[in-house]
Amino acid sequence: MTPIDLAVVVAYFVGTLGIGFWMSRGQKSTSDYFLGARNLPAWTIMLSIVATETSAVTVISTPAIGARGDLTFLILPIGYLIGRIAVATWLLPGYFTGEQETAYARFESRFGGNTRRTLSLVFLVTRFLGDGVRIFAGAIPLALLTNWSVPAAIVAMGVLTIIYTYFGGIKAVIWADVVQLAVYIAGGVAALWIAAGLVGGFGPMLAMAQEADKLRIFDWRFSLTVPYAFVGGLIGGAMLSAASHGTDHLIVQRLLATRSLRDARIALIGSGVLVIAQFLLFLLVGTAIWAAQLAPESTPSNEIFGRFVLGYLPQGLAGLVIAGILAAAMSTMSSSINALASSLTHDIYATWTGERDPAKLLKVGRLVSLAWGTLLVLAALGFYRLTTGSDTPAVVLALSIASVTYGVLLGAYLLSGMGERIRGAHVIAAACITMAFMVVTVFAKRIAVAGVPALASLGELAWPWYVPLGTSIMIVTALIASRVIRVPVSQ
Repeated sequence: MTPIDLAVVVAYFVGTLGIGFWMSRGQKSTSDYFLGARNLPAWTIMLSIVATETSAVTVISTPAIGARGDLTFLILPIGYLIGRIAVATWLLPGYFTGEQETAYARFESRFGGNTRRTLSLVFLVTRFLGDGVRIFAGAIPLALLTNWSVPAAIVAMGVLTIIYTYFGGIKAVIWADVVQLAVYIAGGVAALWIAAGLVGGFGPMLAMAQEADKLRIFDWRFSLTVPYAFVGGLIGGAMLSAASHGTDHLIVQRLLATRSLRDARIALIGSGVLVIAQFLLFLLVGTAIWAAQLAPESTPSNEIFGRFVLGYLPQGLAGLVIAGILAAAMSTMSSSINALASSLTHDIYATWTGERDPAKLLKVGRLVSLAWGTLLVLAALGFYRLTTGSDTPAVVLALSIASVTYGVLLGAYLLSGMGERIRGAHVIAAACITMAFMVVTVFAKRIAVAGVPALASLGELAWPWYVPLGTSIMIVTALIASRVIRVPVSQ
């Protein structure tokens, strides 16, 4: 790396840490720390949602999907927009009733405290595992840049992120998201321009891609095994987005930080439109890199874009793109730390202990933030070992993990409106059964190879079907339980 690139990266890190320290001023309660005093404008929340949900995994892995495949991945973000419209219409109003601190507070009034704690734990597991993958993916360019090992890059990035998240809270996270999004979108546009220029411009690049059928957006086949076929991708994308943006506290926390329900709806639906454009941009970056013959099969998928940035972008610009990738990974980690700490503090600690003092909860929240930061670093190190030698894009791995439990959360919200016969004990039992089934589904291929061939067919199920499957099992199981098991009203 040149001195200019290094200076750009260092300046970006210093600026990010500065945001964290600046935003720490005047924090007196968990509402300040976890919800930004509920006065953040809609446009910042919209950009923060886009930055958080895509992060470094999008920047690194989506170009690989474009380079190795076509544009059919776009059916997922199209489904995402449909899911967000549904959330904005039916789920969001409930979050703005009373003073809810987390996405799972509403379960306590409907199903009781045990159900709230159980579903919060489901969120904690999902977010912990999914963001472990994202942090690992974000460390890859740092390792390439510095010649460090990937584990060393994970630790270095983790320490910096923990520091600014600990002090700044959600406001620091959101404003850092806004800056980060602008940086890596600019970097993506520059990368597309330069990669296309290597093959003579956009015209020749698109002609080559058209001839190779790499510009196809819709795969009209109905298939349970093809990941981005139209029906599966649209339904799976819509339900995944409904779960992630309607039940995952990482996103709901941001929506609760807006000034009103109207602002939350603008932020949510607007983010869906921006996500489609962003995925298209980075898929085309991958297509251009392929056209320039810079994506050989020998290069691991998660390294295609990073190697292009280091090898073909000019001084300064390369540093800016790499800084954007690293900041994206740090943003994902900081968002996860803050959301995990918020849920554990309010949904678990406060409901068990009865603690309500804002100053004491703030202290607990900061300590929990430190603990989650450390655990996320360890998770990223674990996924590095797990995926060594694999060519699976990190974005697919992360979304597969999230899809395992999102069906549980979405199903629980739908069950809350299905009548008083369904009790918290039914929901908890259904959640345990659904989680167990979905874990078997995700690992079905490996289990089949290990000696249970009957699971081979289940292992072929494309991951966008995981959320529809999990949601269906959750609802059906809870309904059956409500018919055969009588539970007191208090449960």
